Amino acid sequence: MTDPAKVRRHAERVRELVASVVRSQIKDPRLGMITITDARITADLRDATVFYTVLGDAAAQAGTAAALESAKGMLRSTVGKALGLRHSPTLTFVLDDVQDQVKHIDDLLAAARNADAEVQRIAAQAQYAGDAQPYRLDEDDEDAEETEDAEDAEDTPPAGGDRR
Repeated sequence: MTDPAKVRRHAERVRELVASVVRSQIKDPRLGMITITDARITADLRDATVFYTVLGDAAAQAGTAAALESAKGMLRSTVGKALGLRHSPTLTFVLDDVQDQVKHIDDLLAAARNADAEVQRIAAQAQYAGDAQPYRLDEDDEDAEETEDAEDAEDTPPAGGDRR
């Protein structure tokens, strides 16, 4: 088994190397405004996946993908020489759609905020179906007890009355 720390270091080095080569050595006009965001490498150090983002529309993304695919051999040899491994890892480029995901989540959060505001607006105009306070308060209990005491006093005969 390979040490996970070693795998992480190699993945970080792959990301840095690919970013450096893309910036300085690839002169393909199809290459758009690209950012290498992440790289992951398998535990056996044979396959590396490089994640990238492209600023622009779908045409810019397609052009950048084609440019990276055509420069894959040069990038692989550069990475292999720099890492000093027995086998150069194969490179796979994956478009990182984090910005699209972030935009989608922001849209969902905005829709949820609007729905909450609408619920608050409706709740502010709502009225109770019955009394505003449907439960008996302590004041009502005391009044009821006083009334019951007075009624009980009328019903009971006086003490020491006649016994027959």
